[in-house]
Amino acid sequence: MRYRSQAVAYWYFAVAMVLFGLQLVFGLLSAAKYLGPDPLLYILPFDVTKVIHTNLLIVWVLTGFMGATYWMVPDESRTELHSVRLAYIQLGLWVVMGVTAVIGYLFRYGTGNKLLEQPLPHKIVIVIVMLMFLYNVVMTIRKSGRFTTTEGVLLLGIAGAAVLYLPALLHYSNYTVSIFYRWWTIHLWVEGVWEMIQGGFLAYLLIRLSGADREVLEKWLYVIVGLVFIAGILGTAHHYYWVGVPHYWLPIGGVFSALEPVALVGMGVYAYSAVRRSGLTHPNTLALHWTIGSAVFTLFGAGLLGLAHTWPSVNKWTHGTLVTAMHGHAAFYGAYAMIVLAMITFALPSMTRDRPEQGTAVGYWSFWMQLGGMFGMTLSFATAGIGQVYLERILGLGYLDTQLKIQVHFLMLVATSSVFTVGVALFIWDFFRTRPRFEVVGEGAPMPSEPTRPVRVAIT
Repeated sequence: MRYRSQAVAYWYFAVAMVLFGLQLVFGLLSAAKYLGPDPLLYILPFDVTKVIHTNLLIVWVLTGFMGATYWMVPDESRTELHSVRLAYIQLGLWVVMGVTAVIGYLFRYGTGNKLLEQPLPHKIVIVIVMLMFLYNVVMTIRKSGRFTTTEGVLLLGIAGAAVLYLPALLHYSNYTVSIFYRWWTIHLWVEGVWEMIQGGFLAYLLIRLSGADREVLEKWLYVIVGLVFIAGILGTAHHYYWVGVPHYWLPIGGVFSALEPVALVGMGVYAYSAVRRSGLTHPNTLALHWTIGSAVFTLFGAGLLGLAHTWPSVNKWTHGTLVTAMHGHAAFYGAYAMIVLAMITFALPSMTRDRPEQGTAVGYWSFWMQLGGMFGMTLSFATAGIGQVYLERILGLGYLDTQLKIQVHFLMLVATSSVFTVGVALFIWDFFRTRPRFEVVGEGAPMPSEPTRPVRVAIT
């Protein structure tokens, strides 16, 4: 580490790993319930396990974003964090909020608003934590007097995430109105400002790992901001198809939602070509795998699969089916989970003892098992969803009869998700098996995680 305060990131990453593991437990439990019989039906019914699974996803990804920001901003600004104490208080409040929210869900304590089930007290804590986070980052950058485009895009994403959570505080007695405004938070987070956050991390990692030119990558970041504001905002309309809005929102939502990941993919392709052309790269090749993998899987999950079913003439059949789960799992994993894991893999050698810079064998096994498992899960959801659309929406079979006929796809889902879970378990074990080491390298000297000479590698 160059700065002592970067040690804060380790504890955010550690919490994120615990929450990631817990999320997978409830995800596997939810998938198994489709096969039946369900001995936990009256203790942990499907609606409870699904709520916990999806909310843990949001919490652990945001925890990873916070930790990655606390690693990246001192490095980019070349200064210590404004307040380490405030960062730890923020983490404590965040953990208390997350733990009590999960316990509350077990006892059916929530709002019932999908993905925003947090009760009002928990939502207030979330707002407070986000404001503390934003304040600490802004004051750090202000203190340094150095402000890069990469930091600017990241900061814009963080600020947008804080502001766009405010609609979630409002309550509407009319369910249709509530659904309409719910997407002002959910969509504009995951397909809007979170893409700015991903773009900031992606640019930072590519500059450090690939030898790509900062000026060129930062120009791509301007494109990202433009596409997020244009495509991201207008793309919200693909959630409006069935809530009574005017008809003209249908093609607008379909076209613009498909454009959102284009800039991120372009930046990844540029960096990949730069690595292949020059051979200049960072010795941490495992982090480079996660980084390039995030850009490519974003194209697949958010771009290709999003376009495959959000066009109105298709979405009228697939809306609310397992086809949506196909897109959601691949998009979330590629765009956000993988970029968090990339930041963790990049930072970890500087914060732990005796960890090889290029990555461990366990780390590479984890990468490929997660990638293969998630691809298999995506295919499982796709085949199950297509079967569901045909049997339920076209032939007119009842929901439960349809579920019985597509159970074979859930056997494949459980099998592939088990492979994915083993990959995640290996990543978590690899994270915790070496003790943290918070040694500070003098500013201006090359860190152990910085290449001091050209290294030629083959990206597999």
